[in-house]
Amino acid sequence: MAQESKVQKEAKNQRYQEYVKQVTPTHPLPVNMLKAFVTGGVICTIGQAILDFAENSYGLDPDAAGAWCSMTLVFLSVLLTGLNIYPLAADWGGAGALVPITGFANSVAAPAIEFQKEGQVFGIGCKIFTIAGPVILYGIFTSWLLGIAYWAARSFGWI
Repeated sequence: MAQESKVQKEAKNQRYQEYVKQVTPTHPLPVNMLKAFVTGGVICTIGQAILDFAENSYGLDPDAAGAWCSMTLVFLSVLLTGLNIYPLAADWGGAGALVPITGFANSVAAPAIEFQKEGQVFGIGCKIFTIAGPVILYGIFTSWLLGIAYWAARSFGWI
């Protein structure tokens, strides 16, 4: 009886493994990497064009042009998120669309748009930072820790 039970368990496990192989999607890594590279490259090319335009057409210094470039990319990302275009680019380009500053803007705007029906406070106000909140929190906390470490290193003459 125990032998049958063991054989049945192995057969059940084998059927489960076959089922998992059938339902698990396969992702071609080289194709996904190429899509991410192209998407990120397009976003960076647009950013460089904005940067060059701000420096050459308006005579802004590199820091001011960089600030305008960042603000413009964030604005375009939020606008395209609202028009449901940026999520399509993110689905196609993967990390190439999610890693740049435009992906961060998308991660802040998308929950706000999705939960606006719940009201200004509980919808937009609470849900806007569901994805971006931890990034902001840990970014600020890490910068604080690094600031303390830098202060200590300067105080003891290590740097």
